[in-house]
Amino acid sequence: MRNINLLISLLLRPLRFLVLSLVCAFIISSVVSPALAIGSYQTEPTEGTTQLLETQRKTDEVAKSAPPSLRQVQEKSNKGLNEVQGDADIDKMKRPENSQSATTVEEEVETLLQKVTGNKK
Repeated sequence: MRNINLLISLLLRPLRFLVLSLVCAFIISSVVSPALAIGSYQTEPTEGTTQLLETQRKTDEVAKSAPPSLRQVQEKSNKGLNEVQGDADIDKMKRPENSQSATTVEEEVETLLQKVTGNKK
């Protein structure tokens, strides 16, 4: 019995080292990955400011004038996302019109399970 315990401990020692090194590698990579985002697309400082200034200008106009009628609000709302935003960044927004080829989470999980189990429907 003593020999079996010795054999098991000798076999588990390299495995323990392997698991520990994998955990350390995972921790290091998760800490470093946000730093890798620095090289991604950098916006110009004036990009957001221009949109915000236009929104602020419209807000000031509405605040200084009489309350708009329901018809005016509906006309402005129909031009874009809503009355204030208009169509700002509408191309970046996910909508049914531009998401036809997107897969749902359920489909992704089903595909993954099919790959893992080898079953195809």
